[in-house]
Amino acid sequence: MSFVAGLDLGAGSTKAVIIDQDGRIVADSIRRTGADFHAIGRATLDEAYEKGGLRPEEVVYIATTGFGRYIFDDRSIQITDLTCAARGAHALFPDARFVLDMGAQSTRAISLREGGKVRSFRTNEKCAAGSGGFLERVARYLEVPLDTIGEISAAARDPQPISSVCAVLAETEIINHVSEGRSVADIICGAHLSLAERALSQLKRVAFDGPVVFVGGVALQKGMVTACEAKFGQPVYVPEKPSHVVAYGAALLGLQRLSKRSEQEVAV
Repeated sequence: MSFVAGLDLGAGSTKAVIIDQDGRIVADSIRRTGADFHAIGRATLDEAYEKGGLRPEEVVYIATTGFGRYIFDDRSIQITDLTCAARGAHALFPDARFVLDMGAQSTRAISLREGGKVRSFRTNEKCAAGSGGFLERVARYLEVPLDTIGEISAAARDPQPISSVCAVLAETEIINHVSEGRSVADIICGAHLSLAERALSQLKRVAFDGPVVFVGGVALQKGMVTACEAKFGQPVYVPEKPSHVVAYGAALLGLQRLSKRSEQEVAV
């Protein structure tokens, strides 16, 4: 049996998902992205091979996506992360017509056409205040581990709003909250609500009116999901591994392309 890999070379982390010929996931992996995209991509794939008990030669097609998709030399095809996010989200939640992809560098709101194709999308301005990078700065300033802020946010009693759309000015607001004696939980929850409000603004620009699939690393934070549920007024679906959805979509699209190529070769 042969397999297909999807490799998402993101700004914050690199994810690999390997599927079989029926589209079933057989292995996945994730590593923090480094300066050498090819090296981190290869290491992430090797880890997935080991987890799945696969030999590299059994993976006959590699679809890359994400920030570094052009840099990985061993790719079979490169596909935009918007297209992959839409396809992966649709495969997991076929009834949802909207996707919110929130990663380290950017946040995208996507509306879907039939079959999980992109109808329209909106992305945040080029500023960390509209993406997961902002939460990294919040955690760093408040001196708490990034992987704990989702739980800390849930303990908030009086969330403090952060209105600035600029990351630098938003950080000034955080400093003011600290000087006023506000709790860490209230500040973090305010940051989550701020991001959720900006995400809602983007979703409204793609005619948001139904369930949304929340993907990307920020969806791992419980406090962020709670903030989105409070702001959106619509069901928020979170996959078991939201960080891997874009890589999964790349793998599915890669399998589709490989199948078409095989059919053409047989026809000839």
